[in-house]
Amino acid sequence: MIRDQETLNQLLAMIERFVRERLVPAEDRLAEDERVPEEIVEEMKQLGLFGLTIPEEYGGLGLTMEEEILVSIELGKTSPAFRSLIGTNNGIGSAAIVFNGTEEQKRKYLPKYASGEWLSCFCLTEPEAGSDAASLRTTAVRDGDHYILNGSKRFITNAPVAQTYNVMARTDSDNKGARGISSFIVERGTPGITLGSVDRKMGQAGSLTCDVMFDDCRVPAANIIGEEGEGFVTAMKVLDRGRLHISGVAVGLAERLIADALDYAMQRKQFGKPIAEQQLIQAMLADSRTEAYAARCMALETARKRDAGKNVTLESAACKLFCTEMVGRVADRAVQIHGGSGYMSEFAVERFYRDVRLLRLYEGTSQILQLVVARNMIRNSR
Repeated sequence: MIRDQETLNQLLAMIERFVRERLVPAEDRLAEDERVPEEIVEEMKQLGLFGLTIPEEYGGLGLTMEEEILVSIELGKTSPAFRSLIGTNNGIGSAAIVFNGTEEQKRKYLPKYASGEWLSCFCLTEPEAGSDAASLRTTAVRDGDHYILNGSKRFITNAPVAQTYNVMARTDSDNKGARGISSFIVERGTPGITLGSVDRKMGQAGSLTCDVMFDDCRVPAANIIGEEGEGFVTAMKVLDRGRLHISGVAVGLAERLIADALDYAMQRKQFGKPIAEQQLIQAMLADSRTEAYAARCMALETARKRDAGKNVTLESAACKLFCTEMVGRVADRAVQIHGGSGYMSEFAVERFYRDVRLLRLYEGTSQILQLVVARNMIRNSR
């Protein structure tokens, strides 16, 4: 579903150059400051990276899923925190509005997301509701032309710097399942919102996350996305796309790790010759390249199916499961190829080894994805 190959090639070349010339050299600074440099944020805005997937009529580029995967692979070749900053505007932070929002909501919020003027975030996970998202406890009670939100959300990416929060809350107290959940756009500064301290994480320094608490937070009824009870269904559609996007990022990260490991192996000498000539080193390089190639093909094929209008819930879950587990194995081999140097922070593989660990947790843990795949297999067989 690539609409214009020449235009796409130009976009990919621009992003590849931006990653190579601007983002990669800034990786150490990002890790030290734990924040994306402001000048790079401005460059991202000028390049249109905040609106890659937002429809063109609202100021974005309107990439198809296949095009998005190719872009996410290029963005994956540097520290994931850079992509994370723009990722919520292109994905889980805006997708619910794109899929199910009113025209008024789209015109109010999407152009601001596309330009990078506003950042969005996706508030689903709670202290007692992660993998079992349907058991969330945050409530939204109708009060005239407002809803009153109470509850707390955890590990919310971009929450410290976001202007809007896409919040999942239970509107039907009698329905304890998914159909009792609705989705709301809550703007920063609304009375009743409190942010926790910025989380200290194992990796992905610069990708800011924190808790978000709602205490009698009054949200206009016009800010509900879709109808009452549609929030969780929309969220799952959002995650289908998000899981594919993360698959592409995992492929990009793997390709960066392989390039770094190969470069090191070509230069590092032991027993009088480069270690790249040692067969056991070659085996690790070959296994990594083979798995990354398989993951790339898998993600692109699923993206094409989605662009063709097919249901890819099973395939998206399978992609994220394979691609994120794959990049973990590639990162481990990259450290091993670097030997003792791979354990030192002066080499990027040490940081990437920690960074990629998160990919197997968010937007569905590997174990939850196994369940999604298996349950869809069983449902399809019936």
